[in-house]
Amino acid sequence: MNGGLYWSLIAFLAAGLAVAVVTDWRRREIPDWLNIAIALGAIPFWAVSGVHLWPDVPIQVALAAGVFALFAGAFAIGQMGGGDVKLLGALALWLPWHALIQLLVIMSIAGGVLTLALVVPHRIAKQTAALEIPYGIAIAFAGFWLIGERILNQFV
Repeated sequence: MNGGLYWSLIAFLAAGLAVAVVTDWRRREIPDWLNIAIALGAIPFWAVSGVHLWPDVPIQVALAAGVFALFAGAFAIGQMGGGDVKLLGALALWLPWHALIQLLVIMSIAGGVLTLALVVPHRIAKQTAALEIPYGIAIAFAGFWLIGERILNQFV
């Protein structure tokens, strides 16, 4: 593993997640170019992380496709935005299955907290407009959590 390149790619991912937070908060949209960049960033990350071409890469792609398909269902029923679904799929390319499960659990908890934090004032103010939850923030939070674990656990 090339330490400098590895950490540069982790920094790239963190920067991408930060951009996702800002754009999702401001516009309730995560741009396609960002999701594509995050997805493509997984390829050099695999190379420096020791992910083997066979069978590891097809497993990563299958996991990402499965996550995308699962959350595309949430998009289809109007419970999640398309950018959020694409961000999850792109992020899944970076994570082994056990870290992906952690991501989904942390994302779900963070998403619940975020939803409550936005819905309660919306209801108190008796606003009638539909409320869009910027779920990309919860996804990025979970990603930051896992990145933080990588940084902190290297000393254990």
